[in-house]
Amino acid sequence: MKFIAMIGLGLALTGASAAAQTFPPDEIKKGEALFAMNCATCHGIRMRNPEWAFDLRNFPHDAHTRFVNSVTYGKGGMPPWEDALTPEDIEALWAYVVAGEPSD
Repeated sequence: MKFIAMIGLGLALTGASAAAQTFPPDEIKKGEALFAMNCATCHGIRMRNPEWAFDLRNFPHDAHTRFVNSVTYGKGGMPPWEDALTPEDIEALWAYVVAGEPSD
């Protein structure tokens, strides 16, 4: 029983650390600018009301690899961005998506 409780605690802490990611403000700002320039057409201005793409405000914050792969290689109707965005750009986009858009 003690072992099971320890596993549960470990899983809870892992989930908490994924949800509590913090990023430098300049990285979030870079991601915001990249998003406005490259992503807003499909995913909505400031991640609001996407017309035909995934609502990134609901993207799981513990799915970094999924995000990187989707942006890099494309997914469904989304084209690959590996020739247009550097890995650093994609990380800045991740920071922006996870940090979220401040509410007005």
